[in-house]
Amino acid sequence: MTARWVVDEVQPHRDLEITWQPISLLKKNQPEPGSPYYEGAMRGHRALRVMEAIRAELGDEPIQAWYWQTATRIHHDREEGLDLEDALTKIGLDTKFAAAADDERWDDEIQTRMDAGLALVGDDVGTPIIAFPCDDGTTRGIFGPVITQVPDTEQSLKFWDAMVVFTTTDGFWELKRTRTEAPQFGDRPDV
Repeated sequence: MTARWVVDEVQPHRDLEITWQPISLLKKNQPEPGSPYYEGAMRGHRALRVMEAIRAELGDEPIQAWYWQTATRIHHDREEGLDLEDALTKIGLDTKFAAAADDERWDDEIQTRMDAGLALVGDDVGTPIIAFPCDDGTTRGIFGPVITQVPDTEQSLKFWDAMVVFTTTDGFWELKRTRTEAPQFGDRPDV
């Protein structure tokens, strides 16, 4: 939901350069194989390996399309097996990248990129993480926002602007309240 908010409602109205980075819940949370959480975490991790193989050969440009394709299949379609070759075909990429899903050589790159994001926010958070360049040349990150629905454009922009102020203000660390509703994904995007 946060990705849809930033890309659909904020980016068209703000000067944003988005670079998608991995965070592997398999590596972060280390669920036990066979546990109910493990399969979903492994499915996401395999998609991240493919993402990094794509990035290594083609750069950052196709990463958003890959993210949308896999996220839509997971969240809207509830695709358990995640047909990686079909997902690659749908976004016009070579199916050869699907082989990366089972190639552990990509794990170091995932970990390095993940560590860079966590260095901005600390290890006691999850996903999403958003990072901002500050006026002093540093970069600051924030965990979140965790949202269950995408606000309309006007509210989205107010929300974004406030988040930028909070995140780039010295001494600000956290806002939190207990979530009382599940994500409301709405209609399946045309990806």
